[in-house]
Amino acid sequence: MSPSEPDNVSDPRLPSRDKPWVMRTYSGHSTAKASNELYRNNLAKGQTGLSIAFDLPTQIGYDPDSPLAKGEVGKVGVPVAHLGHMRQLMEGIPAEKMNTSMTINATAAWLLGLYVANAMEQGADISALSGTTQNDIVKEYLSRGTYIFPPEHSKRLIVDMISYTVSHLPKWNPINVCSYHLQEAGATPTQEIAYSLATAIGVLDAVKESGQIPEELFPEVVGRISFFVNAGIRFVEEVSKMKAFTTLWDQITRDRYGVEDSKLRRFRYGVQVNSLGLTEQQPENNVTRIVLEALGVTLSRDARARALQLPAWNEALGLPRPWDQQWSLRIQQVLAYETDLLEYPDIFEGSKVVEALTGSLVESSYRELQEILDLGGIFNAIDLLKSRLVASQSERTRRIEIGEQKVIGVNVFKETAPSPLVENGVENHLVVDPQIEQELIDDVVSWRSSRDSNRVDQALEALRHAAMDAHSNIMAPTIELALAGGTTGEWAQTLREVFGEYRAPTGVSGGVGRRGVELREIAERAKNLEGGPPRLLVAKPGLDGHSNGAEQIAVSARDAGFEVVYQGIRLTPHEIAVAARDEDVDAVGISILSGSHLQLVPEVVRELRNVGSDAIVIVGGIIPDSDRDTLISLGVSAVYTPKNYEIAKIMDEVLELISTRRHKP
Repeated sequence: MSPSEPDNVSDPRLPSRDKPWVMRTYSGHSTAKASNELYRNNLAKGQTGLSIAFDLPTQIGYDPDSPLAKGEVGKVGVPVAHLGHMRQLMEGIPAEKMNTSMTINATAAWLLGLYVANAMEQGADISALSGTTQNDIVKEYLSRGTYIFPPEHSKRLIVDMISYTVSHLPKWNPINVCSYHLQEAGATPTQEIAYSLATAIGVLDAVKESGQIPEELFPEVVGRISFFVNAGIRFVEEVSKMKAFTTLWDQITRDRYGVEDSKLRRFRYGVQVNSLGLTEQQPENNVTRIVLEALGVTLSRDARARALQLPAWNEALGLPRPWDQQWSLRIQQVLAYETDLLEYPDIFEGSKVVEALTGSLVESSYRELQEILDLGGIFNAIDLLKSRLVASQSERTRRIEIGEQKVIGVNVFKETAPSPLVENGVENHLVVDPQIEQELIDDVVSWRSSRDSNRVDQALEALRHAAMDAHSNIMAPTIELALAGGTTGEWAQTLREVFGEYRAPTGVSGGVGRRGVELREIAERAKNLEGGPPRLLVAKPGLDGHSNGAEQIAVSARDAGFEVVYQGIRLTPHEIAVAARDEDVDAVGISILSGSHLQLVPEVVRELRNVGSDAIVIVGGIIPDSDRDTLISLGVSAVYTPKNYEIAKIMDEVLELISTRRHKP
């Protein structure tokens, strides 16, 4: 105590320092063996939980040797095609002691089945397993794209997983209702809150209606619902958003579901802070952004995240290296162990600003939530909500483009000294060896040849019967198939044959008209173009479902007077080429963010020429400069990356390319 300090001042600190949140890094790449090495190294550095990123074939239910998996194996996560891969992935990591989060949705039941089967082989008590399967299919329809089955069948799989885990894996969170990707797709804080809570209600109501859980156990179901949110740069707003989430969830669980135990009403959430706001320009600024975003979900004790994972500074450039992930982990550790953040009660208690903003978000979110419920619930409102998200994203990108929303190094303060982090000749991100794909193809072929095929056939038939019977739970036959040696592709194909597949709405019509003023001059030139308005096919080959960029280009091109064809995600190069020929387009705009551009773009070009289309090809995505030069040499007319944020400029350049093409003899 200083000499001037009165001796009756009470110490506001907590009686004991709070425990830190679970610290994770979202990771996985190449192979299960390489990812296991990465996990064990990260745990040795102080990481306290796992967050597994799966590659796109695994997420969408294809084995590495499927033609649809070409170019995608091991690119954005770890491939897991069978139990042998799960063994490799978790080798040396005790199943009963690790808290494992798996970002998996359409194939969540299968990956949980593999995880349980591996634990059973280890002799673990599966009731002690703790972790989370994301398993939120609604946000896949709305924003991320790794869906397979129609809404009703997907909901059934989620219900079966929840019912199984409550009975057999009481420490497991069977669903992580996920607003993270909603924010990245343009959602406002009000939409994030309302859409996520509507998803939780839709799932809980479905569990209740299924009759699989006795009434007296239903509060336990409510208590196992967790959330996964995004934290953006406006950290005062983010603090208030999380307080609003907490308030509304407590009300819903008490009033709608009659949960009396306050612990079971607690809003339990994990966080990945915003990756969309990371910039290719001046990427060193991303570290500052990541720290500020982490504060938004750690400063308030009453609304603090229970688990946190931070992106790496260079995720706008490519896959982060182990050192990059270590840097993000150290940010968490400095916050938790060096600062006094965990020593005090909620520092926002009594704040007029935060309380007013929280109250406003509670009110607006409740209104939006009620509108969704009045429409019959979120599973019945997907088309409308997708359209609203595209509109919100269009408004966001418009504000950045005109400078109303400032992004340092992008549309303001662009002058910079060369960054030593991205010097020419320095490999500043991880590049997956293209040979990995063939190795995984050989692996899965060998796996199938060495297993008991009769046991696999019986397990697949049992899975088929369970899928056809609405009163059967899918998890028991799923686990048996995993133990028998079934593969990801076999599990998914069996359910595809029973449930069918789904194509989600694009929502593009909801964003049209947002840039009329900014694109008026280009639209006038397009209207008067010799031969009629320019025709553009916007296409997403491969399995990459991140369609925000493609949707915004489609929306903007229409505002710029183009005739636009956009059929959504997951088209084969041949399907794209046929559409380009049949629609007689001038240009094909390809969007790829999964790192498979060198495999898929040349194939699209070949297919275009094979079907007789001379349309020019334009590519957008996270593409290193060296790959850009390669694509240009292969016949691509232009390449755009996240640093090309000025959509009016892109439209102007594309219009000029089309005009030049039309005037060629």
